[in-house]
Amino acid sequence: MHNNYYFLRQLSAELAELLRGFTVVSCFSQSKDELVLEFNDSRKSLFLKASFQPEFQCLSFPATFHRARKNSIDLFPELIMQPVIGVRQFSNERSFSILIGDGWNLIFKMHGRQGNVILAQDETVLSLFRNNFPSDLSLKPASLDRTIDWSYDSFIAHQQDIKSHYITFGTPVWKYLDRQGYPEKSAEERWSLVEEVRKKLEHPDYSIIDDEGTLRLTLLPGEKVLRQFTRPMEALTEFYLLYQSTNSFLREKTMLLSAVRGRLKQGLALLEKSRSRFEEVQNDHHYQAWADLLMANLHQVAPGSLSIELADFHQPDQKVNIKLRKDLSPQKNAEVFYRKAKNQSIELKTLAKTIARKEQELAVLKEQERLLESTVDRISLEPYLKTYSSVEREKEKKQILPYHEHEFGGFKILVGKNASANDELTLHHAHKEDLWLHAKDVAGSHVLIKHQSGKVFPKDVIEFAASLAAFHSKRKNETLCPVAVTQAKYVRKRKGDAPGMVIVQREDVMMVVPAKGNR
Repeated sequence: MHNNYYFLRQLSAELAELLRGFTVVSCFSQSKDELVLEFNDSRKSLFLKASFQPEFQCLSFPATFHRARKNSIDLFPELIMQPVIGVRQFSNERSFSILIGDGWNLIFKMHGRQGNVILAQDETVLSLFRNNFPSDLSLKPASLDRTIDWSYDSFIAHQQDIKSHYITFGTPVWKYLDRQGYPEKSAEERWSLVEEVRKKLEHPDYSIIDDEGTLRLTLLPGEKVLRQFTRPMEALTEFYLLYQSTNSFLREKTMLLSAVRGRLKQGLALLEKSRSRFEEVQNDHHYQAWADLLMANLHQVAPGSLSIELADFHQPDQKVNIKLRKDLSPQKNAEVFYRKAKNQSIELKTLAKTIARKEQELAVLKEQERLLESTVDRISLEPYLKTYSSVEREKEKKQILPYHEHEFGGFKILVGKNASANDELTLHHAHKEDLWLHAKDVAGSHVLIKHQSGKVFPKDVIEFAASLAAFHSKRKNETLCPVAVTQAKYVRKRKGDAPGMVIVQREDVMMVVPAKGNR
């Protein structure tokens, strides 16, 4: 109700008393949604701040106001050093005017999102604080006064459109009437209730209440009263400060809850994916079975075969089709399958660790969500705000990096994000001893396995990185993909080459199945 007619009428009356003998000494803005006026009577100053933020429009009267040295602009220069003549409240209207010398009127139109401060001389509007409401330029101050017939006969005649007839009540008053049982009462009882409410509005108490989690300034009795006041200016200023600080707390709380819930959602998705993959790999024994079948039937495999059908150990009446690499002997093909089976075992261990870690992280996040939901003040938010800031900084840092990072077998593996990121990765993040990989003869990501002093690159780590290079290439949907492998010192870029294009001086080529790996 801080912009309701009944409140503004009380406010303008108090303002008229306080501004007697004052002069306008400054009028400026340092935000597109905020206007500040300073009045002075040679002994003290009175500040009036009009805030028209999209979500909150309110007047306040701070004890002091320090004007910023930058980003501040003077407004309504015609008023400077002009005396205040009085304050006029428009009848039945959410607007009042500060009357200033030489016929100037500074009209405060407190119409919520369409609120404005309007400078007029006599009946002519000359300028606006908020120029995005050009219709205010044609406003005639005298037309703001409105009349309401408060008689019983008029009340009875307007039962069907009573809310639009009593234009000064507004939503808060009608909500109060509804809580008093207005809709269920007879016409006589309704009239008595309206008269009772009008008396309360004529001689109000000013209270700041908690209305289902929202702060409100009210002139009517209410539950969850937080503070009470006897003067409208004091009540409005305290309401403004409390609303701003509370809203700031709620915005930060909402932001933190959103961040935690976002991480929970992301973590749950990854956990579900990891569990699904774990189950898939755990139930997949075909590489081990293929290797065992080959070793048991080496004499049946003709050299250079691309595939062979062999009887299943467990179901002899069924045949198993095994794809082979024709450039490898049957024993070598079996070795490849044994290695892939071993890689699956390693992947299972990695997935188990990932699942356990994710379950632990999610438990922490759920506890954070519970604690955040129960916070009631900003002090309780401080630890979470610090954590959120560090997480956001880490996120920004990761976004700046030109690569995605993987870990396998204790080795760090970096995968370029795009063509220009490939250049950044290869030219600025690669050490000469790092292993460099790229899908053969197609566009794709550069991949680096970071060298560790005194350690050789294990074969399973190279295969894992090669599968990543294959997956992040145009060959990702092929069964097998050739991948070039070399040390980073043998990779160079010529001047004028397109992003991501490099020359490889020497390389080995290995065939792998494209795989996404663990992000």
